[in-house]
Amino acid sequence: MKIEKAKRTFVAENLQIDSWESIKTYFDDLLARTIETKEDYTKWLKDKSELEAVLEEDAAWRYIKMTIDTRDEALSNAYTFFVTKIQPELAPFEDQLNQKLVDSPYFAELDKDQAHHIYFRSVKTALELFREENIEIEAELNEKSQQYGSISAAQTIEHEGEQITMQKASSLLKEQDEVLRKTVFEKMAVRRAEDAGTLDDLYTELVQKRHQLAKNAGFENFRDYKFQSLGRFDYTKEDCFNFHDAIKKLIVPMVKTIQQEKLNKLGKTQFKPWDADVDPDGKAPLKPFSTGEELLNGSIAMFDKIDAYFGNCLRTMDEMGHLDLDSKAGKAPGGYNYPLYEIGVPFIFMNSVGAQRDLVTMVHEGGHAVHSFLSRDLELTGFKSLPSEVAELASMSMELLTMNLWNEFYTDEAELNRAKKDQLETILKILPWIAQIDEFQHWVYENPTHSVEERHAKWVSISKEYGTGLTDWTGFEAVQKTAWQRQLHLFEVPFYYIEYGIAQLGALGVWKNSMTNFQKAIDDYKAALSLGYTKSIPEIYETAGIRFDFTEAYLKELADFVQVELSNL
Repeated sequence: MKIEKAKRTFVAENLQIDSWESIKTYFDDLLARTIETKEDYTKWLKDKSELEAVLEEDAAWRYIKMTIDTRDEALSNAYTFFVTKIQPELAPFEDQLNQKLVDSPYFAELDKDQAHHIYFRSVKTALELFREENIEIEAELNEKSQQYGSISAAQTIEHEGEQITMQKASSLLKEQDEVLRKTVFEKMAVRRAEDAGTLDDLYTELVQKRHQLAKNAGFENFRDYKFQSLGRFDYTKEDCFNFHDAIKKLIVPMVKTIQQEKLNKLGKTQFKPWDADVDPDGKAPLKPFSTGEELLNGSIAMFDKIDAYFGNCLRTMDEMGHLDLDSKAGKAPGGYNYPLYEIGVPFIFMNSVGAQRDLVTMVHEGGHAVHSFLSRDLELTGFKSLPSEVAELASMSMELLTMNLWNEFYTDEAELNRAKKDQLETILKILPWIAQIDEFQHWVYENPTHSVEERHAKWVSISKEYGTGLTDWTGFEAVQKTAWQRQLHLFEVPFYYIEYGIAQLGALGVWKNSMTNFQKAIDDYKAALSLGYTKSIPEIYETAGIRFDFTEAYLKELADFVQVELSNL
């Protein structure tokens, strides 16, 4: 599909954001403008939206380029410049614009429209949370949290005479040679231990600054502040606690059964830490592709078979250079789909090494990408700014909807079924990890003055509740107590993780529906994604043909469904 950036009607096409003064004039215009009619108000909203899209896309590209090569100081400086010199200046102006938005006599009239109401309630929340004294703290947090990516990206180990990334090293933990696995695991542990103290200090500083941010805004703790900041209008912290309990009660026993079966096949009484990912039947690791190009071509072929529009989304991104898929030295860890609100064509970043997990990551981020395309023509940038519970529904559903098409990568049916089984078992295993990370965060921010030792002890304690007790960590206790440091979200996007659990249940619902009527499930999925954030989360889920529900009863219904599907493999 041919995509062109819409012609700007307010911001100069040749704008270069090299100083605060280069954009201040636009804020001055919006603040000074007289609004006498409803038409004036809607035009003002559109101009404000255009400015937001331009700024967010500029910041996005700075972040993308920095994560592709964390060793390039100029790229890092460009991003740091934006978060330390531009964003702090933006904050008070954005607050004044939000105030002008809600003070308009036409606010109430537009607020009757559901799409505007959903957007306006987020604006009102921002107004309630804004504090002048938090501007500097926000800037410091943005700069500090960026350090995590640089520290992680610099972690490599030596293997067979070359330095390899942690992503590539992790793929070796699937190899059948236990001596190799043990050697690689120990090297990874030693390398991570070098940064453990640095990451603990960084996290302590982030927690303290976030706590101060919350106190300044009148909250008892950062958790309560963040729930409001994230716009969690449709569930509470108590719902999260109930989710934690349900995972422990229903999912952990299922995982233990799977792990015990694996342990029996390995002929061991307990796993060692390097046994977690090895195939118990003695098979080599699944390797669905070799290069990022193969991954992309196969993904496009799969997307085409689900819906031609989906395949064209990936083609367009490829043509525009909006993909960076292969793992390489200096690249930040992880994977993401970064929405670009002005052009409406997102960017996919990942660290592919040819593993099955990379295939899943690609279709996951591809789901996010399709979401960006389907919602790109919505009128205001605020309509496209998605809550994570909706964003992750798009991506996690795509993982499952593509499963029957993985024969693009696996010509052998036994290998295909093995990949599907791995996917379903991984879903069951990831749910306790999601709940554990979330429960850990609640404790961290409820107890912001905790010591590093208390933090480690709490993590180990929670790990026992969510673990199967089948792994022997003797000699590697230090690895176990700092395992949370591998979760980027804790450092960069606090409290953004429970959404994966909520959305995973939604995705299972979409997949379950596709078993009955595939075309209807896809049509409902597309209809839901096209809404952006113009309806409430429960209504978006309802449009997708599923329930926004993460109670124990619903969790059991879906867990039983997964159990049946696993037995069929």
